[in-house]
Amino acid sequence: MDRRKFLKQSSLASSLFFVPSFVKAFENVASASLGYKRLVIIQLSGGNDGLNTVIPFENDTYYNARPTLSIAKNNVLKLTNQVGLHPSLAPLNRLYDEGFLTIINNVGYPNPNRSHFRSTDIWQTATNANEYSQSGWIGRYLDYYGQKPYAAIEINDSLSLAMKGETTNAIATQDAKALFNLSRDPYFKNLYNHQNDAHLNEHNLGYLYKSMIEAHASAKYIYESSKTVSSNIEYPSNKFGKQLKTTAQFINSHLETKVYYAALNGFDTHVNQLGTQKRLLSQYAEAVEAFVKDLQAGGTFNDTLILTFSEFGRRVKQNGSAGTDHGAANNLFIIGNQLRKPGLYNNMANLEDLDANGDLKFEIDFRAIYASVLNKWLDVNDEKVLKKSFKQLHFI
Repeated sequence: MDRRKFLKQSSLASSLFFVPSFVKAFENVASASLGYKRLVIIQLSGGNDGLNTVIPFENDTYYNARPTLSIAKNNVLKLTNQVGLHPSLAPLNRLYDEGFLTIINNVGYPNPNRSHFRSTDIWQTATNANEYSQSGWIGRYLDYYGQKPYAAIEINDSLSLAMKGETTNAIATQDAKALFNLSRDPYFKNLYNHQNDAHLNEHNLGYLYKSMIEAHASAKYIYESSKTVSSNIEYPSNKFGKQLKTTAQFINSHLETKVYYAALNGFDTHVNQLGTQKRLLSQYAEAVEAFVKDLQAGGTFNDTLILTFSEFGRRVKQNGSAGTDHGAANNLFIIGNQLRKPGLYNNMANLEDLDANGDLKFEIDFRAIYASVLNKWLDVNDEKVLKKSFKQLHFI
């Protein structure tokens, strides 16, 4: 089959489906070494304002810095006598009360970058601020420990850098049935049926074709496994709610997938922040609570850890447009039923001791959290994946 004709006519080839390199580089890894624990990563894209998410409601400096943007003390969902949650996070507050939530404050990295794209790359690659990488931290996890091509799935149409390895990439899909139907494209099926033909080994065709052949088995496995599972849990009727519903379906069908990745966009709140953040935090909290209930009903919550991050926080002082500008350190949420220290993991930042730009100073390197998750939850060598050693935390 002519490659140009294939690429032009095949809907599969024109999609993002074939981009991941489904290479079984570690086919002989014993499943026992991987265990059954799963990690779900959620990114709040755009830089969520952490100071209006986890709120120091007894701190006068907070209210003085945000005369029209602060959350009124009587509206805060109080966690302690000093700290509370945004009122839209009532579902998250219930998870907190059940001991399912750990809040880690002041998370960041040295020499923070305030560009969305660059800071997201840093978080997704787990590199220093002055280093660049073409592979993400989950991608490198797949390189070393990914037994199957579907060991990690991003619930999206495209793949984040976090999920791209040096030899192995994750799968990106929002719909198992659509993915399966795409894999049955006539041109793809013709290729699959002739996968042993000599011309498929040609330099200009081999890598792409072999990647797509590997994808065929993954699409069928994901669809046929997950279609047997349905849910009675009501999710919010928005894109993020659908992402988490699909994730729960995959988890409850016991796919041999270790890592899932989802995102909620829109947190770049330079103007009119109050209404936007209220809506987005409500979407996040309602979907996450439904997700936890779904996993509990499916008997998979005990083996699932949920990590929520944003690429940076916001400035302490509000701007002139009833919003906040790009900042640095932020809070991070860990949700699960195996937490060693539920609640507030550490104190909030000192608002009287900011960096030169008026930002919160970071206390905990985000890569220390990654290292802890890799080592203590996924049971792998964190230094091998992160290419550096970080002091591990004790939240799991």
